[in-house]
Amino acid sequence: MSGATPRLRSSSTNQSNGHFSNRVNKQNTEHFPKMVKKNSSNSIFSCLSNAHFLKWTAGDLLGVALNHPIPCAFALGLLFFMGVEYTLSMIPPTAPPFDLGFIATATLNRMLAARPALNTILAALNTVFVGMQTTYILWTWLIEGRPRATISALFMFTCRGFLGYVTQLPLPEEFLGSGADFPVGNVSFFLFYSGHVAASVIASLDMKRMQRWKLGYTFDILNVLQFIRLLTTRGHYTIDLAVGVGAGMLFDSLAGKYVDNKKLAGALSM
Repeated sequence: MSGATPRLRSSSTNQSNGHFSNRVNKQNTEHFPKMVKKNSSNSIFSCLSNAHFLKWTAGDLLGVALNHPIPCAFALGLLFFMGVEYTLSMIPPTAPPFDLGFIATATLNRMLAARPALNTILAALNTVFVGMQTTYILWTWLIEGRPRATISALFMFTCRGFLGYVTQLPLPEEFLGSGADFPVGNVSFFLFYSGHVAASVIASLDMKRMQRWKLGYTFDILNVLQFIRLLTTRGHYTIDLAVGVGAGMLFDSLAGKYVDNKKLAGALSM
């Protein structure tokens, strides 16, 4: 009897512990979703309590306006154009595109339309300027051994050809063509985006990088005049010219990274 008693007690204890353990596990399982929800809520509140904006003071807000006026101006611009976008009527499918640059140069457009010879002279001067851009960009590679501007122009014109082909904009109704304009002979050309403007930006950036400041600023002035002439002749929409400026900067930066990577790899032998 004395030898059996421990086994009976042990069996009883095991049954009791097993029942208790199952009950505890069941209770834990029932409360587990609530615990997870509570913990995730606590983590959310913890993140919010440590949020950066909660630490701002009036002096901080004033400092943002004083020390960062450009981002603040862009923020106001965002709010303004959000209001414009929600209240502006869309252009009907049968109407010509609305272009503020065309409106601003309407008088110049009528003047050139009445003076075809002047239009041809300005077109020829524009072609000369394009030749200057091309000559400089090739000079930096072939004569000076610096391929960055040439690589940038290759990137830019290839991307322009792709974008110009996939979305072909209609030629403006008031377009004033000239056989002396580039591309010479009134041949077809892509409107989006302006290769004239982008190539000029690429050349100007290279000139300033090499501290050829006067030449760079001269190209900037000629580019502005080219900008106005292209709007006046309706050779480009305003969006084409604006994106052309951005494209010149973008592809100059990309070409610079490409050249730097190749130099690090010891593979630049151009």
